[in-house]
Amino acid sequence: MNDDELKDIKIIINQEIDKTVQSINNYRELTKPIAPENAIGRVSRMDAINNKSINEAALRKVEQKLKNLNITLSNLYEPDFGICAKCKNNIPINRIMLMPHSRFCVNCAL
Repeated sequence: MNDDELKDIKIIINQEIDKTVQSINNYRELTKPIAPENAIGRVSRMDAINNKSINEAALRKVEQKLKNLNITLSNLYEPDFGICAKCKNNIPINRIMLMPHSRFCVNCAL
């Protein structure tokens, strides 16, 4: 991988980190506890609790994505960056641009 590609990847990773941090903040807002004094009906409360569970799962997922993006950013200039962790072939640049935190090529990710 050449220096221009690495610079482009770094920009993409930083943009993705920014978007992910925004998502984390949004999910944290959605997963705040539901106050019992709120005058909502029993069914509405159950629906709100269910939605909270779904949002908590999404929050865990984006937190893991942020962790992976930060790891990728710190490994960007390592000699094995862009090489599939499983088959050891080069990961296509388009895949890296689309999913910079992926450590696997398309075939090995399946």
